[in-house]
Amino acid sequence: MSPDAAQADTARSGASAGAGLAAGISLGIYEKALRVGPLKGSASRVDGEAWRTFLDQVPRAGFSFLDLSIDESSEREARLDWDAGQCRTVRRAAEAAGTFIGGICLSLHRRIGPGSADPAVRRRAREVMAHGLRVCHELGVPVIQLAGYYCYYEEPHPDAERWYAQLLADAVPLAARLGVVMGIENVDGDDVTSLTKAMELVEAVDSPYLQLYPDLGNIAEQGLDPGVELAAGEGHMVAMHAKDVRPGEPRRVEMGTGVVDWDRSLALLAAQGWSGRLMIEMWNDDAPDSLSRCAAARAFIEDRAASAGLPVVAP
Repeated sequence: MSPDAAQADTARSGASAGAGLAAGISLGIYEKALRVGPLKGSASRVDGEAWRTFLDQVPRAGFSFLDLSIDESSEREARLDWDAGQCRTVRRAAEAAGTFIGGICLSLHRRIGPGSADPAVRRRAREVMAHGLRVCHELGVPVIQLAGYYCYYEEPHPDAERWYAQLLADAVPLAARLGVVMGIENVDGDDVTSLTKAMELVEAVDSPYLQLYPDLGNIAEQGLDPGVELAAGEGHMVAMHAKDVRPGEPRRVEMGTGVVDWDRSLALLAAQGWSGRLMIEMWNDDAPDSLSRCAAARAFIEDRAASAGLPVVAP
C-alpha cells in the first residue's frame, strides 16, 4: 500500500470510529407498556420461550432496550429470588430477541420503605436492595433505579430521610463490587421530589456508584423548572425516564397530551451534551394495541429529540 493510500485508509478508519463514538441517545421501553401474555403466572419459574416471546415486542416497536420492574406486586417481587440460572435464561431470551435489559426499576421500596418507623420493614428494605443489586449483576444490567420514597404508605417519622440516606450509603460497597450503578429517581409525592434534593444525597455519599435516574415527567408534575433541575443533575444523570403527566396525574397520560415541555427539556439535555438511555415509561395495562401505542410514543419522542438537536441512535 502506498503512503498516500495508507494515510487515506487511516483517515477513513478514524472517521468511522468517530462516528461510532458520537453523542446520542438510545430509546427504551418500560415492561409495563407491553403485553404480558405468556409471562402471566410465571413468577416463581422462568420460562425462556415465554420470555423470548415477550421480549420480541421490544425491537418490533422500534426500541433498543427494555427496563424491567421489581415492584409491589407479588409476581414481580418474586424476581428478587431469581438465581443465577434463572437470570441467565432471561438474559439469553433477550439476546435471542435481539435486545437487552437496560435497567431495573426497584419500585418495591414504595411499599417496603427504607425510612419506615418499623425496624423490621427497614431490615426488609435492606434485603430488597441487596437482592435487587445481585439480580442486576446476574442479568448483566448496569443500572438499578431507586425510587425516592422514604415510607410512602406511612406518616413520615422524623428520621425517615436519615434512614433512607443511610441505606443508600450502606449499599455502595455491594454495588461497587457487583459493578451496578444506583440511580435515584425523583418521584411524585413528598419525599425526593426533585433532582436538587436527590443531588444532596448523591453528594453526601460521594460515590460513582450512586447517581441520578431523572424522571422528566415527575419534574413537570411537581411544577418544577426543568432548567433548574436538569442543571442541578448535570454530570450525574446515568439514564432518563420520559413520560407525560398532568398536575395530580403522574401516570397513564398519553404522550404529548400532558404538561411536560418536551422541546425545552430535550433542548436543555442537548445543550449539556447529554448522551444515554432514555426509557419511555408507559402503562398500557395489557392492551391489545400496546405495540402501536408504544411505537407512537417513540415516534413522538424521536421527533421532539431531533428538533432539539439530540440525535437518536437506532437499535
